[in-house]
Amino acid sequence: MSAQNPWTRLLHDPGSVLTRDLLREPGGFGLGQVPKRVQPDATTAMICGFCGVGCSLDVHRKEGRAVNLSPSAAHPVNRGMACPKGWEALTPLAAPDRATQPLLRDAAGMLRPVDWGEAAQVFCTRMKALQAEHGADAVAFLGTGQIPFEEMAYLGAFAKFGMGTRHGDGNTRQCMATAVVAYKECFGFDAPPFTYADLEESDVLVFIGSNACIAHPILWEHVARNPHDPTLVVIDPRRTETAAQADWHLPLRPKGDLALLYAVAHVLIREGFLDRDFVEAHTEGFEGFAAHVASFDPASVERETGIPAADVERLAHLIHEGQRVSFWWTMGVNQSHQGVLTAQAIIALALMTGNIGRPGAGPCSITGQCNAMGSRLFSNTTCLFGGRSFGDAGHRAEIAELMDMDVERIPTDSGYAYDQIMEGILDGEIRGLWVVATNGAHSWINQRDARAILDKLDFLVVQDMYASTETCAHADLVLPAAGWGEKEGCFINSERRLGVIKQVARAPGKALSDFRIVRLLADAWGCGDLFGAWKTPADVFQVLRESTRGRPCDITGLADYEGFDVLRGAHWPVPAGTQLEVASERRLFEDGRFYTPSGRARFCFGPSRPPADATSPRFPLVLLTGRGTSSQFHTMTRTGKSAVLARLHPREPYVELSTADARALAVDDHAWVVVESPRGKVRVRAFVTTTVPEGSCFMSMHFAETNELTNPSFDPKSREPSYKHCAVSVSRASG
Repeated sequence: MSAQNPWTRLLHDPGSVLTRDLLREPGGFGLGQVPKRVQPDATTAMICGFCGVGCSLDVHRKEGRAVNLSPSAAHPVNRGMACPKGWEALTPLAAPDRATQPLLRDAAGMLRPVDWGEAAQVFCTRMKALQAEHGADAVAFLGTGQIPFEEMAYLGAFAKFGMGTRHGDGNTRQCMATAVVAYKECFGFDAPPFTYADLEESDVLVFIGSNACIAHPILWEHVARNPHDPTLVVIDPRRTETAAQADWHLPLRPKGDLALLYAVAHVLIREGFLDRDFVEAHTEGFEGFAAHVASFDPASVERETGIPAADVERLAHLIHEGQRVSFWWTMGVNQSHQGVLTAQAIIALALMTGNIGRPGAGPCSITGQCNAMGSRLFSNTTCLFGGRSFGDAGHRAEIAELMDMDVERIPTDSGYAYDQIMEGILDGEIRGLWVVATNGAHSWINQRDARAILDKLDFLVVQDMYASTETCAHADLVLPAAGWGEKEGCFINSERRLGVIKQVARAPGKALSDFRIVRLLADAWGCGDLFGAWKTPADVFQVLRESTRGRPCDITGLADYEGFDVLRGAHWPVPAGTQLEVASERRLFEDGRFYTPSGRARFCFGPSRPPADATSPRFPLVLLTGRGTSSQFHTMTRTGKSAVLARLHPREPYVELSTADARALAVDDHAWVVVESPRGKVRVRAFVTTTVPEGSCFMSMHFAETNELTNPSFDPKSREPSYKHCAVSVSRASG
C-alpha cells in the first residue's frame, strides 16, 4: 500500500506545477501556514462545513475580519491537514451571487426584492391558505445535513409542532438513510460504532463502494499513517484512486455487492472461521442468517458478481486471518436499490468474526455531509429529538414535557420521505414546499421530472446562501441565509464527534442565519411563544442536550459549547459525570451490549434482487456515478465559487469510458458524445480510461447533467435513491 495519496504527494512536491500555481494564486492556499502577507490578530478554531469527516480549521482574523485559515494542528481528526475544499472554506462567503435580501416572484414572473416583514407575511399567508383549503399536510419541508443541528431542530420543531404538517425530510435521505436503517435494525439504534483511530489500528481494511482517497482525503491520510502494514482491499466496479493504491482490488459487477458479501459469509461459516463465543453471547438470528447464505457458494454467484470463486475464498481467509478487521462503506453501498441489505451484510461479517467493539475493528459507515449525523438525531424529520420514534406514545410524551407543550401537537408518524413528498406534489396532495439549504433541482434523481414536479407547486420557498441555484430558479420566495462561518452551532461527524462552528464573518446584506429566519417565521405564524426560550442556538442546544438523557446518544455530560470545544470534540455518548480527556477516542459496544431489547446485535438479511433499470440492446451500458474530484462538493453550490478549486477539476461535464467501449463506439478521447437513458440525453466530453470496466461508464455527480439520466429507483426500507446504476447508451455527437 502506498504511504501517501496522490493529492498529498502532488501538493507537497514544491517543484510541481500545481503547487507553484496555488502558492502564487491570490486567495489560494499554502502548505499549512498563513501567508506572510496576513498578520492575524486572532484565531478561531472550528469544524469545517463540507464533508462528514469534521476537520478542524483555524480561521485567522485581522481587525475583526476573517482573512485566511489553516488546518488545526492539534485536532485528532485532521492533525494539521486539510483537503482542497477545506483550504478554500472562506471563499464561498464572498461570492458575488450571494442572496442578500428576500426575493418575491411578482405577477410578471420576476423575482423582486422585498423586506423581511413582507417576506414573512407572504410565507405565512400563502402556506396557511394552502392548509386551509387542502389540509395541514398540504405543505412540507426539505432540510439538510449542512446546517448546525440547533437550526435543524428549530426548523423541524416549527414545521411539525407549529405549522402542523407531518411531512418533512432532509437531503440526508439521499446519502445516509440506508446506513441509518441498517444500524437501527442490527444494533437497536443508529449507532456507528467506530472512531477514525480504527483506520490506524486495523491490520485488514476492506473498503466497499468507497473512494475514500477522493471523497474523504483526510480519512485516507489516517490509513496512510497506519503503522501495522495493513492489507487494504477495495471492492468497487471501477479502479478508483483508492483501488489503485490497494493491495487488492476486486472489480465486481455493478450491484453485485450483496451476493458477494453473502458468498464471503458462506465461506466463513463453511470453514468455521467464526468467533463462536461472541456470536453465542452477543448476537441473535445467526442460524437464520447461516441458512440464508447457504445457497450463496462462490461458484454459484460468480456470474452475478464477476468475482472468481477462488477470490471469494481468498477474501474470506484474509478476513479470518486478520486480527483487527474493519469494513468501510459509503455511497456505493448506500445509494442502491438494496442498500440496507448490503450494509447489513457488511455488519454481519463483522459480527460473525467478532470484529466490533475493539480497536481497529467494526462495520464503519462514512457520512457525506458535515452534519448528517446531527440531522439523524435532531432534525425532527424521521425521528423525534434524541433518536426517539414519532410512533411511540411514550416518546411523544417525553418531548412534549421537555418542550412544555400539548402532546397533541406532535405527529404520530414521521410523515413522508423525500421521494414520497415529490410524489405527493405530483399527485396534487402537497401544494406548498419549503426547501432549506439543499439544491434538489440539481441533486434529486431523474432531474427533469424533479424540476417539472417543483413547477407544479402552488408555492415554493427556497432558503439558501445563493439566489443562483437551480432550485432557486423555480422559487416563488427566496429567503437569504447566512452560511458556515457566519453563525454558530454544532456539527456531529461520521465518528459521532461533536464539534462547534462559530461566527467569524458577517452575513452580507440582509441575509440572516437559518436560526433567525425560522424564529422570524415562527413569530409571524403566531406560534413564537411555543419556542419562547429558544433565543439563541445555545438555548436550543440545552434542550437537545436534555432530550438525550438516558438515551444511547446521551450528551448530558457536555455542559456547553466551550466545554467540548476545549476537548476538541467528544464522541457521544457522554452521560453526566463522564470524565473525558482532550482529543480522546471512544468507540461503541466494547462491552458486547447493544441497544436492542435483548441487548444482542441482530443478523438481518433478505433476498437479493436485480436493479430496476436493466441494460438492453438500446441501452447497453451501466452508468455509475459518484464524486469526480476531491476539489468539489456535491452540486458545487459553494465550491464552484472558488477559482482555485475550479482549476483542479474539469470545467465541462464528461463521461468516463473504457478503452474497449470507446474503440467499439469509434469515440476518441475528449470527443463530444451523447449519453442517453430512457429519461433523457446529455452532451458531454468523453474521457477514455482504463479505470472503468467494459460495459460501464462513469459520470461525476457534481454536474447537473448526470441526474438528467438517473433512474428513480429506491431502497424499499430506507427510501434512498439508487444513483449508482442506470442503463444508458453512448454515441458520437454530431456537429
